[in-house]
Amino acid sequence: MCGIAGVYEYGEGAPVNPQVLQAMLAVLYHRGPDDEGLYSDGGLAMGMRRLSIIDLAGGKQPLFSEDRRIVTVFNGEIYNYQELTRDLKARGHVFSTASDTEVIVHLYEEYGEACVHHLRGMFAFAIWDTAARRLFLARDRLGIKPLYYTQRGQRLIFGSEIKALLQHPGVEAGLDTEGLSHFLSLKYIPAPWTMFANISALPPGHSLSCDPSGVTIRSYWDLSFRDNQEPQASDEVYAEQLEALLRESITLHMRSDVSFGAFLSGGLDSSLVVALMSEVLGEPVKTFSVGFQGSSKFGEQDELPYARLIAQQYHTEHYDLVLQPQDLLTSAEKVIWHLDQPLADQATVAMYMVSELASQHVKMVLTGEGGDELFAGYARYVGERFSPLFQALPGPVKSLALALSNHLPGLRRAKIALYALCLSDEVTRFANWFPLFNQDTKAALLSGLLKQKLNGKATEDIFAYHLSHTDATAALNRMLYVDTKLWLPDYLLTRGDKLSMAASLEARVPLLDHKVAEFAAALPAHLKLRGFERKYLLRRVGRKFLPAEIFNRKKQGFPIPISAWFRKEVREFVRDTLSPTRIRRRGLFNSHYVEQLQDEHEAGKADHGSLLWGLMNVELWHRLFIDTPHGEKSSSSRDPAHVTTGGLGVN
Repeated sequence: MCGIAGVYEYGEGAPVNPQVLQAMLAVLYHRGPDDEGLYSDGGLAMGMRRLSIIDLAGGKQPLFSEDRRIVTVFNGEIYNYQELTRDLKARGHVFSTASDTEVIVHLYEEYGEACVHHLRGMFAFAIWDTAARRLFLARDRLGIKPLYYTQRGQRLIFGSEIKALLQHPGVEAGLDTEGLSHFLSLKYIPAPWTMFANISALPPGHSLSCDPSGVTIRSYWDLSFRDNQEPQASDEVYAEQLEALLRESITLHMRSDVSFGAFLSGGLDSSLVVALMSEVLGEPVKTFSVGFQGSSKFGEQDELPYARLIAQQYHTEHYDLVLQPQDLLTSAEKVIWHLDQPLADQATVAMYMVSELASQHVKMVLTGEGGDELFAGYARYVGERFSPLFQALPGPVKSLALALSNHLPGLRRAKIALYALCLSDEVTRFANWFPLFNQDTKAALLSGLLKQKLNGKATEDIFAYHLSHTDATAALNRMLYVDTKLWLPDYLLTRGDKLSMAASLEARVPLLDHKVAEFAAALPAHLKLRGFERKYLLRRVGRKFLPAEIFNRKKQGFPIPISAWFRKEVREFVRDTLSPTRIRRRGLFNSHYVEQLQDEHEAGKADHGSLLWGLMNVELWHRLFIDTPHGEKSSSSRDPAHVTTGGLGVN
C-alpha cells in the first residue's frame, strides 16, 4: 500500500526537476510513512511512498525486471501474487524479492499491457518501459485505488491524490464548474471529472499509455449484468457457491506480513466478513467500531450495540470510539484535505476517526464495502419496482403529490423517493434516486453566473452514457450496473481509501474481489431482490453465521447525527461557514436560498443536514485548495489526540 506520483515530459524529454518529484511525494507521506523510492530516466521521473505490508525488508520500490528494462511503482495489493509468482518462475522469470509488486514487472514482460487481466487485487501502478519510452498506468477493475492525471502541453503528471499533482509548479488549482455541478447533484464527483479544472480521474477498469506520440486511454474490463432470470441451480447451491467464494476471497485478503483487523459496523456485510475471518483465522480478530453522542428525538440510532453483539459472539478484541459534536469542528477541514474534493457524506468524519483508532493497533483492516451494490442492498432497488404504477398516474396528480409533500416536515428520504418515482425518463429517475440537490432545488441554489457557465450541461448525461454501455435490460440490473460504475468507486471507495490512508492504514474490501463481483452480477435477479427482501442470497449466507438482531436492524453504516448537531452544538460553525458574505463572495450560490435552508433546518421545518454539509464541503474545499496556493497543508494535520476512544475488551 503506497502513494505514487510521477511526471513524463514526453515531448522534448527534458529532465524533471528532482525537487518537484520530492514535493509531490512529500504531500503523500501519510499514504506511506515507512519508505520512499524515486526513479528518473531523462524526461520521466516517478516515485512512491511505501506503507510496508508484504515482504517488509525486500519489497522496496521501484522494482525492476531482470534486465532493468521495465520498472514499476505500485499502490495496492495483489492477492494472488503467490500463485502468479509460481507460474512466472516456471516460465523462466527470476525474482529478487518476495513482494507482490514484483509480479507486475514480470507479468508486463510476459503479456505487455494485458498484464492487468492476470491481477486479482486492488491496484494503481505505473510501469516505465525504458526501451519503448512508454509509460503505462492502470487502475483496478472496480476503482478501489485512486489515480489522477493531468496533461499540460506534452507533459503528463500523475499521482494517487490530486494534492500531489498540485505540487508541480505547472499545475494551478482552479474550480471545474462542471465537476461542481455533478457534486451538487450526486454528493460526489464521478470520474473522469474532478473538482479541479484540467485534472482528471482515471476511471476504474481503465489504463493509460503515454509515449512520444501522445496519450491513449483504454477500458480493459467491465462488469456484465446480463439478465439471467432462469436459475441454473437451487437457492441452496447458489448460497454454497457464494459462501465458498467469500471464504476464498477473505482468505486471500488476509495475506499480510503485518497485524490486521476489521471495521465492524454491526451491519450484515461487515459482520459477515468478521465471522468468516474468525473462522479462517481460528483466533480473535481485532475489530473497530464508531458510535456517537446524539439525541434520540431526531431519530438517530447508535451502531455500537450491534457491533458489540458480533464482537461478543466471535470473541473479537474489540475497540470503539464515541464521536462528540466537537469532533466535527476539529476534523472537518482535515477530512476534506485528505479527500481532495467535496464529498457530502455524513460518515466521513466517523470513517476518518475510526481509521485513526484502528491505526493505533493494526496496519491493515478488512471492510464490508460493496455488498449493497452487488447484491441489491439499498431501498431504491425496491422503490424502482413501483415506477410503472407512478408512470400510469396523470401528470396533475403527480404534481399535486409533490407539492403537498414539500409542505410536510421531515420525511427527507420519502420525499426523495416520491420525486424520483414521478420522473418518467429512466435516466433522469436513476440520477435522482439518491441525490444531494434535485433538479428543482439545484435550480434554486445556483447563482445566475454559474447557470450561465454550465450552459445546460446535465449530470443525467453521465447516467445515460453508462446505461448505454450495459448489456442489462431489467431495471434492477441496470441500476446495479450504474451504481458499480459511479456510486461505488466515486463515493464509497473514494471515502474508504482516502480516509483510511489518512491514518496510514490499509483498507481491503473482500466483497469486491472481482470474482465475487462477477458471480453476483450474473445471479438471477430474484436472488438479489426477492419481494421486499434485499440482498436475499447474501442474507441467506449470513443467517448461518449471524444473530437475528443483525437482520432486523435498520441499515446505517457509520452514522453521525449531523442534522441534530447542526441545530444545536455546531450551529455557529454552520452559520459562519455558510454566511451570506462568504456565499456572495464565491459567486456560486444564491445566498438567500442558502440562508433559507439554514432557517428551515434550525426551525425543524425540514431536514437539510445533508444539503448543508454538502455546501460546507464546497466552502471548506475552496479555503484549502483554491485560497491556499497548491493546496499546501502539512500531512501532519492528522492529530490522534482528537480521537476520543472508549475501549470494549471482549475476550
